[in-house]
Amino acid sequence: MLKQIKKPYLLPAGTAVLLLICYQLAFKKTLAAWQVSRQLKAQVLQSADLTYQPAYLERKNANLGRLLARFRADTLAFRSSVISTLSAIAEKEHVKLSEVPLQNPQYHTDRFIIQKLSFEGDFFALLKVLHQLEAMPGTGMVRSADVRQVILRGGNTPVKRLVLDVYIEVLTGTDL
Repeated sequence: MLKQIKKPYLLPAGTAVLLLICYQLAFKKTLAAWQVSRQLKAQVLQSADLTYQPAYLERKNANLGRLLARFRADTLAFRSSVISTLSAIAEKEHVKLSEVPLQNPQYHTDRFIIQKLSFEGDFFALLKVLHQLEAMPGTGMVRSADVRQVILRGGNTPVKRLVLDVYIEVLTGTDL
């Protein structure tokens, strides 16, 4: 019977039968699994897209509002009411509000002002004042703090003082 089938047709027929068996055993299941995987990934991406979740957007807006409220302060009354409040806190902790320089125009933008405050005292009292300043609402946000030792040379012995420079960032506009 093999002699009756022509040999040029035997190789393509055998290849076609082998491909059909391979497709049925391996490729069909692999392609089906790949399609299911692609559909599931699309569903996960759609369900994980946070823009479709209004509760998330409300929480996000509330968090951003609280963050902006930390930056807000009355810039007109900053030098009077806030500084008097800060000096009272400093006095309570036995720290001296030593310097409130004029606002440097270099630190101004159209939305933010950076105000520098300098305190003198011992290290732990300075840290307590810094913590209270960070927690106090309506004064702006503490941008940075720098503790340094200043040596004053006058008289017989040099005097060492510990100085805390605090930079407070204040939001000037309310249109953010």
